[in-house]
Amino acid sequence: MLARMTEELGELAREINHTYGEKPKKKSEGEKKIEEEMGDLFFVLICFANSLSIDLDEALDLVMKKFNTRDKDRWTKIDESRDI
Repeated sequence: MLARMTEELGELAREINHTYGEKPKKKSEGEKKIEEEMGDLFFVLICFANSLSIDLDEALDLVMKKFNTRDKDRWTKIDESRDI
């Protein structure tokens, strides 16, 4: 599962590089979207969690508690009152 997740992450990175980076697609490469690659990665992550009996809802709750306590001042907050 970890190898499959690594493969899917590589494919996502490749699509992001094609879209936002300096490496355009070759004409022989088919069209894929970032959303599709994220979906593939997400699916493998879910399968991996299930194989380890990990509840992803609980895992996300733990991360959000950590983010909201330990890491709450780690990043610059966006001023929501300013016009974008």
